[in-house]
Amino acid sequence: MQTELLNFLSPHITEKRLSLFNRIIEYRTKYITVVLEDIFQPQNASAVLRSCDCFGIQDVHIIENRNEFEIDTEVSLGSSKWLSLNKYNQEENNSLAAIKHLKKNGYRIVATTPHLNDQELPDFDLSKGKTALIFGTELQGISDTIMKEADEFLKIPMFGFTESFNISVSAAVVMHHLTDKLRRSDINWRLTEEEKTEKKIEWIRSTLKKSELIEKRFWEEQGK
Repeated sequence: MQTELLNFLSPHITEKRLSLFNRIIEYRTKYITVVLEDIFQPQNASAVLRSCDCFGIQDVHIIENRNEFEIDTEVSLGSSKWLSLNKYNQEENNSLAAIKHLKKNGYRIVATTPHLNDQELPDFDLSKGKTALIFGTELQGISDTIMKEADEFLKIPMFGFTESFNISVSAAVVMHHLTDKLRRSDINWRLTEEEKTEKKIEWIRSTLKKSELIEKRFWEEQGK
């Protein structure tokens, strides 16, 4: 039925926009996902979302412990509406809740930190399975909970006096390297056909005014 709904909605947007959706969806992946833990600067949060969209990473997981995640629209340039944002803010320990959810869905937890030399970015092995990249707060980095629950640690090689990048720069460097490596590999990293259909429907909904009225017509025609 999702395919029928997509076919019904598609003529309501321009052919150019539909062609763009069809092209972009082929580069989207959930094999790599990004997790942002307690980011408090809207500019950094929004810059990471923009990079996720640019590098084709569909899912972003947002942990809110002490800080509420805010988007700076001037920085994000609307990128958040094309992404799947999953927030964790209902538990006493939202970091642990996020980790449990990700592990349940087959992700290995990879914490990015400049302080542990478990493995450097060029040596990271994507073939070992789906990867959740954790980026921590601007000042403290990743929490003790993430440190304890992480399966692996990853760092960007540094050759200067400054010990770390800004979080948005760090996320962009890691994503660029790993998504490029992923697309050059034999790994099955693309979305399933069902996921592609579902996501294109969401994109069309975000484009159309009063999309709910158009969908209501569809369901009426289906007798539901």
